[in-house]
Amino acid sequence: MIRFNYKTALLASGLMAFGLVDAAYAQLGTTYDPAQLPTVSGKVVQYIPTPRGDVDGLLLSDGTEVQIGPAASTQLVFAIKPGDTVTAHGLKAKALPLFAAASITNDATGITVLGGPGHMHERTQVSVEGHVKVALHDMRGETNGVLLDDGTVVRLPPPEVKKLGDALAVGKDIVVRGDGYAGPLGKAVGAHEIGPDAAHLTRISGPGMGWGGWMREHWGHGPKMHGPDGGHGAPPPPPPPAQ
Repeated sequence: MIRFNYKTALLASGLMAFGLVDAAYAQLGTTYDPAQLPTVSGKVVQYIPTPRGDVDGLLLSDGTEVQIGPAASTQLVFAIKPGDTVTAHGLKAKALPLFAAASITNDATGITVLGGPGHMHERTQVSVEGHVKVALHDMRGETNGVLLDDGTVVRLPPPEVKKLGDALAVGKDIVVRGDGYAGPLGKAVGAHEIGPDAAHLTRISGPGMGWGGWMREHWGHGPKMHGPDGGHGAPPPPPPPAQ
């Protein structure tokens, strides 16, 4: 017999109403108890960095993308490292290996990460090439990039993914040029140009010429939200989470 849990349903609907953006996670951390939500557990393979230099999720060993949003970036990397086993509370996608997390707990230490103020790193011009390992998704389940075999995250607007079609299929060779981040948290690029090789690159269209502009239009945040030059003037990072 399935019992209707009003609080869980209310919390889940609230997440959907917020579009699973930063404000929803911040509210969860102060008002609601994410432990009421379904869970997923597994070993962390790598961070999922963004082209802006923060981290908005984790990739587990079974292929599940656990997304918590970039607002939790600083606390996430303090609390959880690749190789750790974690338990996340949130909502699971119906037909994708995708989990929208309201909280992520390090099983060994007991530290739990919720939403909070985020910050940006300096973005640089990035050029990458490699084999497509797996598709990546946004919080709504739309494909918005790929993971390469060396762990590099490539992001581009979902409409552009659909236009490129099989060019981004698993096993395909791609070359990508754009701006992004390369550092100790991993490598990520917001694609401006993409193709099977350097001689056959397709320009990514959309507002703001690519990923950053699409993020601003559809999610209300992106590089320009953190300063007039797209990265400077960001707020300081929050302190590590309390144990």
